[in-house]
Amino acid sequence: MSKPLKIGLAGLGTVGASVVRLLDTHATSLSARCGRPLQLVAVTARSRKDRGIKLDGVRWVDDPVKLATDPEIDVFVELMGGEGDPAKAAVEAALKAGKAVVTANKAMLARHGVAQAKAAEASNVQLAFEAAVAGGIPIVKTLRESLVGNEFSRVYGILNGTCNYILTRMELEGLSFGDCLKDAQRLGYAEADPTFDIEGHDTAQKLAILASLAFGVAVDPEAVYVEGISSIAPEDLRAADELGYRVKLLGVAVKTEQGIEQRVHPTMVPKTSAIAQVMGVTNAVAIDVDAAKEIILVGPGAGGMATASSVISDLADIARGTHVPPFGLPSSQLKPSAKLPMQHHEGGYYIRLLAVDKPGTAAAIAHHLAEEDISLESIVQRRPGSHGGDDPKSASASVPVILVTYATNEDAVRRALAAVVAAGVVAGTPQLIRIEKA
Repeated sequence: MSKPLKIGLAGLGTVGASVVRLLDTHATSLSARCGRPLQLVAVTARSRKDRGIKLDGVRWVDDPVKLATDPEIDVFVELMGGEGDPAKAAVEAALKAGKAVVTANKAMLARHGVAQAKAAEASNVQLAFEAAVAGGIPIVKTLRESLVGNEFSRVYGILNGTCNYILTRMELEGLSFGDCLKDAQRLGYAEADPTFDIEGHDTAQKLAILASLAFGVAVDPEAVYVEGISSIAPEDLRAADELGYRVKLLGVAVKTEQGIEQRVHPTMVPKTSAIAQVMGVTNAVAIDVDAAKEIILVGPGAGGMATASSVISDLADIARGTHVPPFGLPSSQLKPSAKLPMQHHEGGYYIRLLAVDKPGTAAAIAHHLAEEDISLESIVQRRPGSHGGDDPKSASASVPVILVTYATNEDAVRRALAAVVAAGVVAGTPQLIRIEKA
């Protein structure tokens, strides 16, 4: 049998410990499938506490950078996390030393992925990151290799389980955003400081990686327009349901005449679509291509074993000798990313207003929409207090009105709403949610 692929592993948290377990549990089948054994020879972690995993015969190394350049390893697996050091320093040291690298670190790749791809190419080694986006879903290989005979037009999906869980609970149980977030934190689905997840930044990092793989642009999270879900209210979810939609936080990368549009925001999708059926902490990615049409991958976006499964997949590719550019194209051929102004975005819009209850209000709203050539697909006027989430005290002052537009551009919608607000015919800030064809 061929000599083993010798592995150095940095990080023994939930994912790292799961990788150790899978390497041990499936040692025989992995050896048969890869044509050589996958052998863990050294690890590093913050402490040497007992994690309930077998590490007999495995060396401990105190410094991640020393492990990354250890002459006894062939591949360095980075599972420490964080966009900076020690993860960044260790990965770059490994690549410079001619070691293949496997990482699940989306934050690091989003900030430094192109430079690290160049380093991997210079050393003629692999930089693999299947586990960095959507956990156990094999989306990286699908975009980079399986669909190489296709031209991509759009990649979009649910890339953050925390947000999808919150929106699911809000819809099904009528909870407010704040109450649902507190419960998600109690159950461990949301961090103590959930800002990175709920404001869309986690999704933006993942989307930047997917956009690079699909469209050949350099990974750049700054090129992504980002909105979170904290403004979503129960009445928006009720209205969406009545109109035949469901609200999801989507990451969307789409090819337009202006370039590659990358955006993260709450989105209404038809309830009949496959993406709308994805509930709870589950992730999903949909891919629109010319030859294979639409492909949807659904599965766990996080969790120790699911993410470890993707790490093992990368290790298997390296053991077999599979060698492809990290982002599908040589790094020198990746085009610069540019943040397209959302004013250019075209599509349908859901608008919720609190219209002042006085003569001329409806005419003023209609006038300002017509001035921007915005056509309405539907208009719904609610009786204040008709749903539990509406404030009956506002009955004498304002009336909830919901508008759904036909396809238009964002600049026109923003101008129209600014004019409506300036006319003094609405109370508060209008709610705006984009509608995505799915």
